[in-house]
Amino acid sequence: MRTSQQFHVCLKAGASALVLAMAAAAGAAQAQDAPAADEQQADQVDEIVVTGFRASLQSAVAAKRRESGVVDVIKAEDIADFPDLNLAESLQRVPGVTISRSNGEGRQISVRGLGSEYTRVRVNGMEAIATTGGTVNSGGTNRTRGFDFNMFASELFNSLTVRKSASADVEEGSLGATVDLQTARPFDYREPTLVMGVQASYNDLARDVQPRFTVLASDTWMDGRVGALFSAAYEQRHILEEGANITRWSHGGSNGATGGFNAASTIAGYTVAQINGTLASPGLYHPRIPAYVQYDHNTERLGLTGALQFRPDDQTTLTLDVLYSDVKSTRDEHQLQAIGLSRTNATGRPETIIRSGVVEGRNIVAGVFDAVDVRTQTAHDELETQFQQYTFTATRDWTDRFRTGFIGGYSRSEFENPVSTIVTFDRANTNGFSYDFRSRMPNINFGFDLTNPANWSMINGTSEVRIRPNAVTNTFSTAKAYGEFDANENITLKGGLDYRRFTFDASGQTRATETVVQTLTPAQLAAVSSVFSGFGRNLGLPGGVATSWLAPDLNAFISTYDIYSNTGIYAISDQTTQARGQNFNVAENDLGAYLQADFRFDAFGLPWRGDAGVRYVLTEQSSSGYAAVGSTIQLVSARRDYDLVLPSANLAVDLTDTIVARLSAAQTISRPSIATLTPGGDINVQGANRNFSSGNPNIDPTKSDNVDFSLEWYPDADSLFAVGIFYKKINTFVQTLSQGLPFTQLGLPASVLTGTAATTTDIFQVSQPVNSPGGDLTGFEINVQKRLDFLPGWLENFGVQANYTFVDSNIEYLTSTTAGAPTINETLVGLSKNAANFTLYYETDRFSIRGSAAYRAGYLTQVPGNDGNSVHGTNETLNFDAQASYNITERLKVSVEGINLTDEFNDQYVDASNRLNVYSHTGRQFFAGLRYTF
Repeated sequence: MRTSQQFHVCLKAGASALVLAMAAAAGAAQAQDAPAADEQQADQVDEIVVTGFRASLQSAVAAKRRESGVVDVIKAEDIADFPDLNLAESLQRVPGVTISRSNGEGRQISVRGLGSEYTRVRVNGMEAIATTGGTVNSGGTNRTRGFDFNMFASELFNSLTVRKSASADVEEGSLGATVDLQTARPFDYREPTLVMGVQASYNDLARDVQPRFTVLASDTWMDGRVGALFSAAYEQRHILEEGANITRWSHGGSNGATGGFNAASTIAGYTVAQINGTLASPGLYHPRIPAYVQYDHNTERLGLTGALQFRPDDQTTLTLDVLYSDVKSTRDEHQLQAIGLSRTNATGRPETIIRSGVVEGRNIVAGVFDAVDVRTQTAHDELETQFQQYTFTATRDWTDRFRTGFIGGYSRSEFENPVSTIVTFDRANTNGFSYDFRSRMPNINFGFDLTNPANWSMINGTSEVRIRPNAVTNTFSTAKAYGEFDANENITLKGGLDYRRFTFDASGQTRATETVVQTLTPAQLAAVSSVFSGFGRNLGLPGGVATSWLAPDLNAFISTYDIYSNTGIYAISDQTTQARGQNFNVAENDLGAYLQADFRFDAFGLPWRGDAGVRYVLTEQSSSGYAAVGSTIQLVSARRDYDLVLPSANLAVDLTDTIVARLSAAQTISRPSIATLTPGGDINVQGANRNFSSGNPNIDPTKSDNVDFSLEWYPDADSLFAVGIFYKKINTFVQTLSQGLPFTQLGLPASVLTGTAATTTDIFQVSQPVNSPGGDLTGFEINVQKRLDFLPGWLENFGVQANYTFVDSNIEYLTSTTAGAPTINETLVGLSKNAANFTLYYETDRFSIRGSAAYRAGYLTQVPGNDGNSVHGTNETLNFDAQASYNITERLKVSVEGINLTDEFNDQYVDASNRLNVYSHTGRQFFAGLRYTF
């Protein structure tokens, strides 16, 4: 804390001294020649519509050079034509940016090791949050501040800006970066414009062709004083995701002496006591729920933008931007699992006998088992997110030296999952079950005819019917007024006020008891089941693994037993034990004010530019949720206020005509995830999983002191060679603390387990947000961009774009909230120590081709892990993409594109020993299309 205070004082003093020095230098500077045009426009980023990949790179280089802080820009290649089809895929080309994927496309980003929670996104100058749903393996439903970039087609935007350093005139809330997404406007174009595009997409795993359409129309009237623009993008996607899903590893003694394997179990060289040992003993680990799974995703995405601009005189511009997106999807799941290995009650693992096993380290990596409970389940989800945003911007130049501006707007993101249903069939005490995890794709053999309905059952009290509709709604209201005054040719004074209101509402419903079902006769079960087949295409399955199994036929089951009637045993409510924790809301008001001085001056024979300022912010938070009050569960509320002063400064100097050095320093904050601010908690009993998550309305925001330095060489318009180093001292960090605790230690009444399969003796995985001490984050970036024009002949049309980022951190994680409990030092969750991108392109006036590679090193997703695993994480990825286009005429262009050409797998693990948790793939994606400019 002392270091933070010292940094704060020094930064404010330095900023004040810098402003005084500028003022002193201003008089001398006035007597010298006026700065070059590039210097005079140092703080402006022109909106340039460019053609071709090379011109896009040129525009981005020019924009980066003019900035005072550490900024990277991506520009459109042409009208309604971005370098990548997905915004996140484009952003990963920026140094320090890595992405996480969902359903085969980029969903969220991390910047310099800091995840999506630490990155603010502004759309047309206004902060926004867009939320979508996903599988558990890809993050599930987004209930955080992170922005889901898969909401929008890239053709709707003409520039992306990543601001890695802070300035007072940019709203607080980011530790990693502020990302600006800008849609097209009519004044961007000098003449009437109409562009249309059509594409067909094909996924080699789904083996299905889907359409994609884009259009943009823009025009101006009244001598360019009035303009209107409309653009639309529509696409359908069909993706299959297949693989193994393990749901962590557990040790034999994970639920005490009564929850281990049967006493008849044998593994050569080990006693039953060692097999069923506790963490301290230590015990042997086994996969909790070894399973094969397929997800079938169908998505329909519509995006619309509109813009009206009016210039009543040469000094005033009024702009109205409208953005709308609707993403509808269905997800069908088939899963075959050995659920009995996770059950620690009398009918689960205690009945299971290990007949033989292979142990590596502390892991039973292969084994043969008797009396294993097996499950087949089918799930169906219908999901939709509607995003709408309205932004009004007004700017006015009152004099040559004084100007003002206003931004006001409203955005709303509504995610709905109205259908979320799972039906299971079970088989108890299966003999001859085996698994082998000595290869990354495990060999799981269930030991019986999986397709025969007579081998399965649906039994009241064991099998499940889960009906769990849920929804999340985010809203943002924004108002910002600012003024700028040119005190002289060297100093511009800026000041402004901004207000933001954010609301978050989550809701959900469940059945009272999900294991209350009809007990079916063999004939009844056969009538509501079907054989699922075709599993494992390009998956690398070991020989002999089943690719077909019997599965519940949801349509037949729904119609036969009327499970959506909302009556009797299939009634759903938001007041059940498992639903109450899903119903909560949060409201946040942020009032900010800032003062900033932008400056330029000559000193030591060199031209300098930059800014220094301070931002004050007052935050008011209120929330409500269900929590234990005595022996009952009640709706409770919480409120909290806090204020902060955040100084910042950026300095750039042109060491030569082609070399720029930058230095930035700032204090920044990132507010906690919205879902963590509820005063309530959420009990979730699903199959053999027992989870309890609670919020913390008094959690402090994550705070960081930041220093950046970069050196950049711009030898020509096509080229950039840059190296940057950065340091962040994270003074407090919001950690999700996870630990296994008996239900009796949760402080909840036993009545909350009514209607679930859980008992008061079960171990629950408990997660709670807490403030940990934080730690240091350091790293460097290398960025190279060069057209190879020194090569002879046609080879001069080649060019490269490459970058590499190294980030390291040392964060102190808590293992318990008990005073004096041990802590763990690990890297920051979501941080990849190494990340690199490389693009080789060739481009002429008519033909363009490029190939790209994106590497992300492995990263942690949870510290400490569940079930005694030290950590959870994701292993490294290397993705290859390619694109080619040919201009048949000046107006007609044909293009082809391939994404994830090597079919990279999603490889997740638990524990430092790299125990397999998820191993799945989504196949290769190909596009072919035509684009016509009228």
